[in-house]
Amino acid sequence: MLDGLKDGFQGAIKRLLGSSSIDEREIKEFVKDIQRTLLSGDVKAQIVFEASQRIEKRALEEKPPPGLPRKEHIVKILYEEFARILGEEGKLDFPTNRTNVVLMVGIQGSGKTTTIGKLARLLSKRNYTVGVIAADTFRPGAVTQLRTICESIQVPVYGDEKEKDATKIARIGLEYFKAQSANIAIIDTAGRHKEETGLIDEMKQISKIASPDLVFLVIDGTIGQAAFGQASAFHKAVPVGGIIITKLDGAAKGGGALAATAATGARIFFIGTGERVDDLEQFSPTRFVGRLLGMGDLQSLLDRAKELELVADEKQVKRMMSGKLTMNDFLVQIESVKRMGSLRKIVESLPGFSQMNLPNQNLEEVEAKMKYWRAMIQAMTKDERSDPELLNSQRIRRIARGSGVLERDVKDLLTRYKQAKNVMKASKGRQFRALMRQMGNQQQ
Repeated sequence: MLDGLKDGFQGAIKRLLGSSSIDEREIKEFVKDIQRTLLSGDVKAQIVFEASQRIEKRALEEKPPPGLPRKEHIVKILYEEFARILGEEGKLDFPTNRTNVVLMVGIQGSGKTTTIGKLARLLSKRNYTVGVIAADTFRPGAVTQLRTICESIQVPVYGDEKEKDATKIARIGLEYFKAQSANIAIIDTAGRHKEETGLIDEMKQISKIASPDLVFLVIDGTIGQAAFGQASAFHKAVPVGGIIITKLDGAAKGGGALAATAATGARIFFIGTGERVDDLEQFSPTRFVGRLLGMGDLQSLLDRAKELELVADEKQVKRMMSGKLTMNDFLVQIESVKRMGSLRKIVESLPGFSQMNLPNQNLEEVEAKMKYWRAMIQAMTKDERSDPELLNSQRIRRIARGSGVLERDVKDLLTRYKQAKNVMKASKGRQFRALMRQMGNQQQ
C-alpha cells in the first residue's frame, strides 16, 4: 500500500538515523527528502510547504525529552505532523433503539457499490442489523451487483429494477427496514460527477427524504489531489460526515487523495485495502503514518485478532518473546495467519518486519508452503515439537514420509522456524521499546 510514500519516508529516516551528527544542514536535507516524497505522492504543494515548514521549525527549535536521542525526536516530529495532515480519527457509534440512515455518495467508478458491501459486512460483525437500499437507478446492473454482494454476506437488499424514481425507492426502502427494526439502513445512490447537476439534484432530494444520520463520500484513491475538488463539491451538495478511500492497495496517488480529502474537514473513516469483502480497514491517522514510516501498526493487528476471537495465551506470548519458541507455538502462529488474511499485510503491521523490505515473491512462496507446514508439525512427536533440535536426518525422513512431503520441505520448515525464533528474540530491543513509548504506543 502506497509503496512510493513508504519507500520515500523510510529512506529519509534511514539517512537521518545513519548520519554521524545532526546539525542545521542535516535537518534541511531531511526536510527536502520529505518534501520530495510528499510531492511524488501527489500531495498538494501548499500542504507540503506548510507541513515541511512546521517540521523544520520544530526540528531546529525543540529539545528532545530526556532519554530520547535527537534523531529519534525528529522522526517523532515527522510522525506527528503527517498524522496532523490526515486529521482526526472517525468512529462509528450508532444507537440500536432506532433505524439509523447512512447515505452513500460518490462519483461513478469509485467502487461505491463494492464498498457498501464491505461496510455492511463490517457493521454486521459489530452486531448491528443492517439493510441495504438499492437506489441507483442510473447504472445498468447496479441493483443486481448489489444483491449479489449482499447475498454473500447475508445482508438483505430492498430494490426494484423496474422503478426509475430513485427517491421513491429510498422512501419505500426506509419504510421497509424500519418495519423490520433494522439498526442501520444503507442507501446506495447513482454514481455522479460534480458537474452532473441532474444527478446532484437527485442526491439532494434523496438526502431530504431520508434525513441521513451520516453521509459517506466514497473517493477513488487513484485520483490523487483531484479528490479535493470532488470532496468539496459533494460537501456543498449534502453534508458529508465521513469519507471512505478506495483502491489504496496499489495507488501511487493515494497520499494526495488522503491529504486532499482531509483538507475538506470531513474525517476519513475507512480505507479499502483489497478486493475481498473484509478488506475495509478503520482509518487511524497515527497508526497509518506509523506503518508508512516503518514503525509498524501493532494495534490494527491486535484489533483484527480480536475480531477473529484469537485469544493469545499470556504464558505462551511471554515464552515466545523470550525466544523460546516451540513448534506448537509456531503452529498456532500459522493458524492465526491463515485466519487473518494476507501475509503481506500482517508483515507490514509488525515493527521490525516492516523495515525488512521482503519481496512479494518470497512472501507468496511462504504463504503457499504454509498449508503443508501444519501436516509436517502434526507428524512430529510431542518431544520433537517441544524441542526441534532433536530433529536429525532419520527423524526428518520419518516426518517427510508421514506428512507426504520431501525431506527438503521439512528442512525448509525448520529454517523458517529458526528465523521466526530469532526475530521474536530480536524484537525485544530496548531502543525500539523506548521509541514506541515516545510515539504513544503502550504495547510492550
